[in-house]
Amino acid sequence: MDVDIRDTMDSQGYISTDALLNELHITKREFAHAIGLSHSAIIRKDRLHAVSTQQRLRQAMEILKRIEPWAGSISAAWSWYRTYPLAPLGDLTAEELVSRGRADDVRAYLSHIAEGGYA
Repeated sequence: MDVDIRDTMDSQGYISTDALLNELHITKREFAHAIGLSHSAIIRKDRLHAVSTQQRLRQAMEILKRIEPWAGSISAAWSWYRTYPLAPLGDLTAEELVSRGRADDVRAYLSHIAEGGYA
């Protein structure tokens, strides 16, 4: 069962990480670290609903959902996100890039690949 991005939204339209984390079998602390947020940004409702936190969550979810069809599952996409070095982006992983605020670079790279460009 792969998680759909709609499964991550609460009734107010905020991203909630519970469904994704259950699918990936990881903790909130591990997920927060992997997307460059503090643990409290994920567990405290006021911080979770902050624009900057929601933006980072949306960026990470978008990257994972773009990779999922290529990887075969959301778990495999997570593995790619955490471990695959992106040569044109300084051999940093998507995790390292997103944590440094460079999610747009990852998304541009993925768009380039999707359009038939070289890795």
